[in-house]
Amino acid sequence: MLLVSARITNYRSIIDTGEFHAEKLKTILVGPNEAGKSAVLHALQQINPPEGVKGFDPLRDYPRSKYNDIKTGKVNPTQVTVVTATFALQDNDKKQLATDLHNCTYTIGRKLDNKFWHRLNGAPEIPTYKGLERDLKRLSAHLEERATAEPGKSKARPLSEIADKWTESTPISGDNAKNLKKWLDEVYPYVDEENDKEEDRHASLLKACSISEQQNAALTSLFNNRPTFVLYSNYFRVRPNLHLERFAARLKAGSLDDTLYDYGNSCLLKLLGFTASELSELGRDEPLQKDDQEALDAFRKKKDERGYALNAASIRLTEEIRKIWNPDDKRGEAAKLVLKADGQYLKAVVEDSLGVEIELDQRSEGLQWLVSFFIVFFAEAEDENANAILLLDEPGVSLHALKQREFRSTLTRLSESNQTIYTTHSPFLVGPDELDLVRVVEMPDRKVGTKVHTTITSGDSAALLPLQEALGYDLAQTLFGQRRNLIVEGLTDYWYVEAVSALLSDCGMGGLDTKISLVPAGNASKVVYYATILHAQNLKVAALLDSDAAGENAARQETLVHSLGQKRIMRTRDFYSGPVTTPEIEDLLRDTLIQVAKSELNIDVSA
Repeated sequence: MLLVSARITNYRSIIDTGEFHAEKLKTILVGPNEAGKSAVLHALQQINPPEGVKGFDPLRDYPRSKYNDIKTGKVNPTQVTVVTATFALQDNDKKQLATDLHNCTYTIGRKLDNKFWHRLNGAPEIPTYKGLERDLKRLSAHLEERATAEPGKSKARPLSEIADKWTESTPISGDNAKNLKKWLDEVYPYVDEENDKEEDRHASLLKACSISEQQNAALTSLFNNRPTFVLYSNYFRVRPNLHLERFAARLKAGSLDDTLYDYGNSCLLKLLGFTASELSELGRDEPLQKDDQEALDAFRKKKDERGYALNAASIRLTEEIRKIWNPDDKRGEAAKLVLKADGQYLKAVVEDSLGVEIELDQRSEGLQWLVSFFIVFFAEAEDENANAILLLDEPGVSLHALKQREFRSTLTRLSESNQTIYTTHSPFLVGPDELDLVRVVEMPDRKVGTKVHTTITSGDSAALLPLQEALGYDLAQTLFGQRRNLIVEGLTDYWYVEAVSALLSDCGMGGLDTKISLVPAGNASKVVYYATILHAQNLKVAALLDSDAAGENAARQETLVHSLGQKRIMRTRDFYSGPVTTPEIEDLLRDTLIQVAKSELNIDVSA
């Protein structure tokens, strides 16, 4: 099943999110701190959480400002639906359903008391007695007529025995449907087989009895097959030096706690396919009875299996990590993750291009997070994640901005096999072509609570900040489109130079080289920033500054001089001859602009 839409009400900071739609692969939730993004993920998980996750607790989860309504009995937790989700059916779901239910969608809700309700949308309506009454009475009359015509035959039970207390609104479901079906089966031998009308009537009534049963069977099947919602809210870490014997003892005693390391290390063992006690035994010396060749062979075989498993896991993790950590490495210098067993220690180390091995916890926070994420994900993906929706809360916060961009493609790849919903503040986890995947989460007022917008709209500018930053970054990348760049102070300077260049080209005198990109900085003080950034990209850069006070100050900045050199810092006074002592770019066109103003605008500014 694929999540199509959801709605959350009366949960922590949420009064009513409104219904919001989920994308087929990847949905991105953005919004400021305290808007309720994490609360949305936690509530969604309750549709079908993994084993061990606690359900709703009215004291903890019902909005605190309204909790007195529960205490006073004004609100009954059994009547409060907290989360509702609607799913589209996939081929695997449809195989177990009747054909006329294949185009349905499935909606499920979970209440504050953790009871579920569900329904099929678009399914045939369950018939009532009113809809079947005429056909039943006609069939009953037909049976009576047959019994009168052939008095020697045993008579069928009258319809009144089962329908006497039915009203027009009585649904043909549950026991009513069972009793009616039983009656129809009993009377079938007395239906005239040569009377096509009555045969068809009997078949139609029999089919009506099965509608409710089919839908109940479908609801049971879909409830059992609903995807698991796996929430990664605190990303678990793998301990770089795990003492196997101690860990095995704690597992046996059931004394593992909820620390991130305990869960991460459990996932690492699951990924390797060994228990902690098995690896611990393999960390001991060979059996003392060295004359028992069979025992020695079995021990060495198990050790070989351990080595192969460690090697295979190391390769798999290294491949995934390099796609993000060193995506453009062409010299074989990318870091290599190595899992190795050393006596009672299971170690995770990173081998650099020199072959030096360094423990994982001595590498950067970002690399530690990335390694731990993949270990946990690959371990979990072997079981419950196979039919799961991934809920990721702030993934990749420890990664550098550019590595977050690489991780964005990993999230896309993960979503191809597991529908994914994640929250983020980072503009680098929202692609320029992914704005249609974004849902804006905001809290306009505590009394209103958290709202989720399907369209990109918000009354809070902070909610849209990651999108604005993402757009700004991609616009900035257009600066690097040309090898040669001329920076001018402002937009009007850009217009003057661009227009004059076009005029010169039109009259055959040759304008500015088309391979030179004009870059307006905004003002003189920002020229140094643009120059530094472009120069850092190994591009050729020159700057054209006005000869006024602002231009003079900018031209003397050491950073600008260091980046461009004196020859590439051009001043308008270098190209101007006239009475103005501090000429700006428009002064280069003084005579022309006076004529244009007079002829085109009827404004005489010559004085």
